[in-house]
Amino acid sequence: MDWLSPQEWSAVALSLRVAFWATLCSLPFALLTAHLLARGSFPGKQLFNGIVHLPLILPPVVTGYLLLLTFSIQAPVGYALSQIGIVFAFRWTGAALAAAIMAFPLMVRAIRLSIEAVDPKLEEAAATLGASRMWVYLTVTLPLILPGVLAGSILAFAKAIGEFGATITFVSNIPGQTQTLPSAVYAFLQVPGAEGSAFRLVVISIVIAMGALLLSEILSRRVAARIGAS
Repeated sequence: MDWLSPQEWSAVALSLRVAFWATLCSLPFALLTAHLLARGSFPGKQLFNGIVHLPLILPPVVTGYLLLLTFSIQAPVGYALSQIGIVFAFRWTGAALAAAIMAFPLMVRAIRLSIEAVDPKLEEAAATLGASRMWVYLTVTLPLILPGVLAGSILAFAKAIGEFGATITFVSNIPGQTQTLPSAVYAFLQVPGAEGSAFRLVVISIVIAMGALLLSEILSRRVAARIGAS
């Protein structure tokens, strides 16, 4: 990484950190949400579905502004969290939260499609043999939806790496603290003579994005083939 300046490397490292935690922390919620949308039947389901996918439609700046209104120190929620040491606004943790929210619909959609493709009769057969609902999920449902879980997680990771609008609105663009890879590109483009730094980060962004897409495809196919052969 000698060809990257300290500021460039800091932006790349922070982006990877933000994307990792955004993906990891949102995965359990994505699994639960996908199951509710795929198998659940409850009043307001369509409204809930719309709320889940709202970040895909809203301008990212609007999402970031809503996060700022909710989690700033002056807001009731943000103030309450700050009293127990949890602060999101203008922190890297806030960047992870913003990235998680923006990537969440992609993860949910991939997992939901996998769940809908599972034949319920397989789960019913396991249940008739005396298996508990949790055991059926762990031994039957989860292995079958694993390709969708992997694909959704990797796509969410790539989306989190590239998140810009909501992040810069919510946590600003502070070098070494909240300046992620896309924020750094934006900052370098505002400085005369820094086009080289911006170009290097653009290349890294493309490599990460393409790598994530290829890895998602390869893992999904391998897991699907292994499940089909078993």
